[in-house]
Amino acid sequence: MIKESLFYSKILLFGEYGIIQDAMGLSIPYNFYKGKFHFADDRYSESNEHLRTYYTYLSYLDTSGEAVAKLDLQAFKKDIQLGISFDSSIPQGFGVGSSGALVAAIYDKYAVNKIDPENVNKGELSVLKAIFGQMESHFHGKSSGLDPLICYLNLPVVIKSKEDLDTVGLPMQTADSKGAIFLLNTQSPGETQPMVQIFMEKMKEQGFRNMMKTELRKYNDECIKSFLKGDFNPLFGNLKHLSALLLQNFSPMIPPAFREVWRTGIETGDYYLKLCGSGGGGYILGFTRDYEKAQKQLSSYELELVHRI
Repeated sequence: MIKESLFYSKILLFGEYGIIQDAMGLSIPYNFYKGKFHFADDRYSESNEHLRTYYTYLSYLDTSGEAVAKLDLQAFKKDIQLGISFDSSIPQGFGVGSSGALVAAIYDKYAVNKIDPENVNKGELSVLKAIFGQMESHFHGKSSGLDPLICYLNLPVVIKSKEDLDTVGLPMQTADSKGAIFLLNTQSPGETQPMVQIFMEKMKEQGFRNMMKTELRKYNDECIKSFLKGDFNPLFGNLKHLSALLLQNFSPMIPPAFREVWRTGIETGDYYLKLCGSGGGGYILGFTRDYEKAQKQLSSYELELVHRI
């Protein structure tokens, strides 16, 4: 009988692409979607097949001496043969951490000398991030390890720099909180690897590199600081700049059908949109001072409420 450990999805509120350049990041758990291990009667499910492939990757890391984490791969292999699968409602390719939840679940179940998520210190956060970065690289080519970290801790985490991260509390929601953070569903998944590839190509241009280092970093970091303080006037001022900057410089990551609605938000100030994860499809993240008004403006789209502000 398997112990019920649930792993929830996550949302990176701020820091997509910027984190790669050592900007700040803020990621929160999103408990609407979740995943857990179970043993299927039909041993050869699609998920079980994926776990077999993943086992091969983890074995390679182990035998080559590159593995950062010590995992009980014999137990994992045995469970795969018994038909274990990861039963998840987290949509793949939507920027809400489907691979992050799987990686967190595998570490939780098979790690030797596991770091306790209930009692983690600041130094251990960096250790976990490095472990998860390597484990998740199988899915994305390169991973910061942040998504599995959030899924594992089920707590908001602020990234001040590559080596400096900490758990944080979010501003309290009050009864008269009219504003909101929400997800807008593009109805089609995005793929992380091609988007990261486009980004890496753009980083070869000096103008783009400068924009990342100065403007994007500035607005991104200011958004995080004002959001965590619950200081919403400067937050929305900086969000407007950030949204415009993303529209201007990251248009390949914004599906063409959504560029106009993105621009409308900036022009009216009724809502501001930004990338959720690597972009290219999946969800788009939205911020508004007045959720009801934004819902009316975006009535032809499917929205999900994440957090009241």
